[in-house]
Amino acid sequence: MAPAKVEDHAERGWIVPVGGAEDKDGNPVILQRFVELSGGARARIAIIPTASMLETTGARYEQIFAGLGAGQARALDYRRRDDAHDPQRLAWLREATGIFLTGGNQLRISTILGGTDVARAIRRANASGIPVGGTSAGAAILSEHMIAFGRSGSTPIAGGVSLAPGFGLTNRVVIDQHFRERDRLGRLLAALAYNPFAVGIGLDEDTAAFIDPNDVLQVVGRGSITILDASRLEHSSMGSAEDGDSICITGIKLHVITDGGSYDLHRRIATPPPSTID
Repeated sequence: MAPAKVEDHAERGWIVPVGGAEDKDGNPVILQRFVELSGGARARIAIIPTASMLETTGARYEQIFAGLGAGQARALDYRRRDDAHDPQRLAWLREATGIFLTGGNQLRISTILGGTDVARAIRRANASGIPVGGTSAGAAILSEHMIAFGRSGSTPIAGGVSLAPGFGLTNRVVIDQHFRERDRLGRLLAALAYNPFAVGIGLDEDTAAFIDPNDVLQVVGRGSITILDASRLEHSSMGSAEDGDSICITGIKLHVITDGGSYDLHRRIATPPPSTID
């Protein structure tokens, strides 16, 4: 699914994938910044807890965003595809100044909301300037190509990753979450072996990529973001490998960027945090 068209003289909204397990109480810098991007005291944040099986998830984020100063925060609890046709929830979503998807299982989001008016409303909102963020599963689904599941480990394996359509807010990246904590380098490399056009973004927990309207990614949080750039891929054995084979990939560029650093998705240039530069 390609990104929604940004109208002339308009600007796409921020895209904010979070690696999961973000700090919600002690020093919630990621969620606080999302509230500020959404309008602060004037914010109207729509929370979509569809990925989670816990009935309390939506209410928990309502409390968190309210505590961080958001004017309004409402959970739109889509549990079945029929829920996506509810005109009241859809009207609230279309008036939101920020949209946030919680963690859980990204396939629950895609199977319940994929192809519905809700998914289209989210894409159109972001194309019209509304920030859209998500944590864990909610991060994975933001891009055009979504990692549905895959194997842990540092080596890319044929058949070791499965991709599914995401919401398509951007086609420039493939996102993986809980990256260092769950040892997911191999599956992100495998995803890029299928699709070298995209930039791989591996998000550690409590770490977010704030992608601005000019496609510059800013790192916020206590972990790091691993960037995999396959634009100069020299060789990939993915096309001839059998399931279970290790994949040979050459020419991949890798960056590890911490809080305060950035990455330009257009120019493929990484910038370290100012505090690390002599």
